[in-house]
Amino acid sequence: MKKIVCAFALLIFFPVFVQAQKDTLYVYGPGGPFAPIEECAKIFGSRNNIIVKVTAGPEPKWIKTAKQNADLIYGGAEYMLTSFSMKHANFIDQNSRTELYKRGAAILVRPGNPKNIRSIEDLSKPGINILDVNGAGQLGLWEDIAGKKDAIDGIQKNIKQSFGNTALGIAGWKEDKSFDAWINYESWHYRLKDITAVVKLPNSINVYRGTPIAVTTISKNKDPAKQFIDFMKTKEGHTIFKKWGWK
Repeated sequence: MKKIVCAFALLIFFPVFVQAQKDTLYVYGPGGPFAPIEECAKIFGSRNNIIVKVTAGPEPKWIKTAKQNADLIYGGAEYMLTSFSMKHANFIDQNSRTELYKRGAAILVRPGNPKNIRSIEDLSKPGINILDVNGAGQLGLWEDIAGKKDAIDGIQKNIKQSFGNTALGIAGWKEDKSFDAWINYESWHYRLKDITAVVKLPNSINVYRGTPIAVTTISKNKDPAKQFIDFMKTKEGHTIFKKWGWK
């Protein structure tokens, strides 16, 4: 009896506070759009008492977990999400697919631009070593741009090495200082300011690609997932994307 009374007294003077567990939205996609989506996730999550966990990187690193809990999948270009949906049939709700914002390409060079690269034509000059990513959202990016200036042959001859995705490209850029230039999205400069400078391309030759996102068919939080998309489409969301290099 004394033990019961003591236990009761402890509950009175030292109550147990149980914090309700927040719901979690799980978002997956490539590394390119991570920064603006992550910033939007923090704001949306704080305002709506929900955790929005964004996991980014090459698909093989997250697809197994995403098949178990993904609420949203995004792409670094429209063709990327289309390829994903073809590869993983019936995994995303096509009716929920939404285009966020477009981003354009640029030439990333070394800080200070030591080779004085000012245009796409400069990449054809002798002695320019170009890094290429032949995959992810950059598939065919440089060729689409170079073709407008008849510079395909010259640029191709100056490509020193190609990588399968952006993560590998970044590692190569960091490890091999002989790379002078990289035709990539301008948005990557804002993630790599310490190791790149940016040479912007004129609109007349630039290439823009989208940033699609869709709710998955397995999502247990479809309404919050759609609300998160709606938030990113607001003026506030657009401002965040523009800060990171989107239009």
